[in-house]
Order: sequence, then C-alpha cells, then structure tokens
Amino acid sequence: MTQRKITDDLQALLDVLPPKITAAVIKADDSDNLLEIVLDLGRLPMARFVNREEVLSEREIVHEDIQTVVSKIGEFDADNRAGLERTLHRISAIRSRDRRVIGLTCRVGRSVYGTIAIIRDLVESGSSVLMMGRPGVGKTTMLREAARVLADDLRKRTVIVDTSNEIGGDGDIPHPAIGRARRMQV
Repeated sequence: MTQRKITDDLQALLDVLPPKITAAVIKADDSDNLLEIVLDLGRLPMARFVNREEVLSEREIVHEDIQTVVSKIGEFDADNRAGLERTLHRISAIRSRDRRVIGLTCRVGRSVYGTIAIIRDLVESGSSVLMMGRPGVGKTTMLREAARVLADDLRKRTVIVDTSNEIGGDGDIPHPAIGRARRMQV
C-alpha cells in the first residue's frame, strides 16, 4: 500500500481570517477534515468538514470581517476567485449588485502524495482518464498528483493548463506539489 503524505499549509489560510474565526477553527481541532470556511454577511460563520458543519461564532459576519480577509489576499480575478501565493487555498467571493464583496468561501487546498496508486498504471500508459465525483472527494488532488508523477519522467514534458489556479496554486511560482510540471495560467 502506498504511503500518503498530506500537506496543506493551513496556517497560511488561517492567517488571513479574522482572529476570532481562526481561534474557532483551531478549537474545532479537526483540521485534517476541514474543507472550507464560509463567511457571509449577516450570517454566522461556518466551517465545513468532510462529514459535518460547525458554527464558528454566535456573532454574525459584518463588513469588517470580510474586509479583513479581502485586504490580506489582494485582487479577485474575473471569476471572483483569489488564491494565496505558494499555497493551494482558494477564496471565492460573492458580490452584491454594486460589486461589493458580501460573502467569502475559503477553500482549503491540499496536496496528497500517493493518491494515484490505484490508477498509476493508466496515467503512465498515456491512456485517457475521466475522473468524476462529488465535490471534495479528491479529483483535483489526484489530477495534481498525476501531473507530478508524469513530470518526474524526464522523457515526458508535462504542462498543466490551469484555468483557475486550483492545480498549481496561485501566484507566479507554482506550488511544489506539481513537481517538475510546468503550469500555464489561462
């Protein structure tokens, strides 16, 4: 059986959140199963885990909470997404009609080494592979791992066409999880 190694740089995501939200996530003590943190104006902040949701505070989210995050992450692109440099975390914005950010979904990005063991022979054979499944089951994680494994073979050139920076991470420098693969942001 292949050993799995998980890396998530979770502290980088926690550092952009309001301190009380960060403290609540830490107190929940289930970071390995954390999928995303949702901050919507006028609603209670939520943490979504693999098998449950948890309210992070009994105080509703206010504009200042959202601005705290927005001021630390920089610009959102045309599809209302932003990432944290050198991580795989993604933050999606919900905007009001007048374009103000009124909600944020902070998705935890993870690199899990060893996830393609079950399909490694297909990946290395050059066959086409279609991956389907519900959100959060690891499709992107497996795709990232496949790109890394293919790029490790010096006879193959591997380029990731990354439309939303989910595979190679955000910023000018790709996340180490893609190994020697090159990334084209489009």
